[in-house]
Amino acid sequence: MRVFRFLRILSTIGRHGLDEFIVGRGSSVLRLGFRAAYFWADRSAPRGVRLRLALQELGPVFVKFGQLMSIRPDLIPTDITEELSKLQDSVPPFPAEQVVATLDRSYGKPYLEVFHAFDLTPVASASVAQVHFAELPDGREVAVKILRPGIGETIEQDTALLYGVAGLIERLHPLSDLLRAREVVYEFDKIIHDELDLLREASSMSTVRRNFAGSPILYVPDVHFDWCTRDVMVMERIDGIPVNDIEQIRAHGIDTATLGRNGVEIFFTQVFRDGFFHADMHPGNIFVARDGRYCGIDYGIMGSLPEVDKDCLAMIFIAFFKRDYKAVAVAHIEAGWVPADTRVEEFEGAIRAVCEPIFDKPLKDIYFGKLLLRLFEVGRRFRMDIQPQLVLLQKTLLQVEGLGRHLDPNLDLRTSAQPILERWMNDQVGPRGLWKRLRHEAPMWSKTIPQIPRLVHKILSDDAPGRIERALQGLEAAQRRQTNILLAIAIILGAMVIGLVLTSL
Repeated sequence: MRVFRFLRILSTIGRHGLDEFIVGRGSSVLRLGFRAAYFWADRSAPRGVRLRLALQELGPVFVKFGQLMSIRPDLIPTDITEELSKLQDSVPPFPAEQVVATLDRSYGKPYLEVFHAFDLTPVASASVAQVHFAELPDGREVAVKILRPGIGETIEQDTALLYGVAGLIERLHPLSDLLRAREVVYEFDKIIHDELDLLREASSMSTVRRNFAGSPILYVPDVHFDWCTRDVMVMERIDGIPVNDIEQIRAHGIDTATLGRNGVEIFFTQVFRDGFFHADMHPGNIFVARDGRYCGIDYGIMGSLPEVDKDCLAMIFIAFFKRDYKAVAVAHIEAGWVPADTRVEEFEGAIRAVCEPIFDKPLKDIYFGKLLLRLFEVGRRFRMDIQPQLVLLQKTLLQVEGLGRHLDPNLDLRTSAQPILERWMNDQVGPRGLWKRLRHEAPMWSKTIPQIPRLVHKILSDDAPGRIERALQGLEAAQRRQTNILLAIAIILGAMVIGLVLTSL
């Protein structure tokens, strides 16, 4: 089976003239073979167009891989990423009998004993799953997401082939150390396998719902875990307007400019407050409730950011807004995203050359998502190491900004985002941030405080100086005594500070 699939891939490469992408050792022989076998192939279209058509022809796994590549400007030339961004994940629905078989297998009994009613006609269909409307025994209306039968085996076969191709690239391509082909395939493998576990998606959706509980700008449907399995996810059915249906949104008296700003706020709040963000915010996953709140669905792809990345990203965004290119360069180096020996002035100059022409445009015409994309292109020259979570963030920012401009063509992302970022930075590095960290550490300190007198006594006791003397060989006896006294004073002062913190909680 895998052999036939591989032969089909080779045929697709030849018919679309993609042999021009083959470079490195021995590539001339391979290209010559393809040219001879497919001399009749039409190569008149741009290479990005031909690549996009080939991926669409190869099926959903390759479409998703192309979508991932479309947000890797650090690896892929711009003309190709722009074309791959047009890939659409649209797949015919699978038949009703397979829906019934999946439900019966997941619940271990006939699906009509689980649901009061179930509509076998899907309302949405994609490469990994499709969605049906149903009704629970207690009358609650729900949306049921069902994994596509056999999708796991298809993904295993195609990703195995992708790993094989990546291995060839790493052996043949002259820039294999920069392309990191196997690492890219591994990243894709992880993302698409995460989508195959609907319990994981249900947990992500529940987490975002909890993070935005009571929010006036975002509503996340409730998840009914008692009806969820790895292959079936049951959630609250929402009554929303597709976010790209501007006429309907305005007909319900919803201000689109406010909606655009709220989308930016939701994104930056998820990224910087929670460090956990919806990373697939295309219009098909976003609805607007009748009260003007966003309703987000499909939490199969999520991004998360560690504290160090959040801090650096916030500094980069604020520096961008202020056109402080040196601060942007320094933040990249301090984050370890470019080599430590990178010359700050040289990196700053490259960033300025890309950004300054963009900032000369009116604010409403500046797309910060595209600015990050251009920055990644600059990063290629400086061997910038793009982490997967940053790729997901850049992709999502492009989606959010595009969505916001669709709702409000005059949207200024800087005006909407800068106050959020500056407030967050003040909370992190100011007195409130210190107080928050002290409160976070207080439970551990409460266990340590009762031990402090014993620890101080131990340091000042007869056996402790012996160990200190051995550790501080070569110092004078007076210096050792001074060290002991300062250490004891430091511990006592620390205990006093901790006690004050705890008594004020």
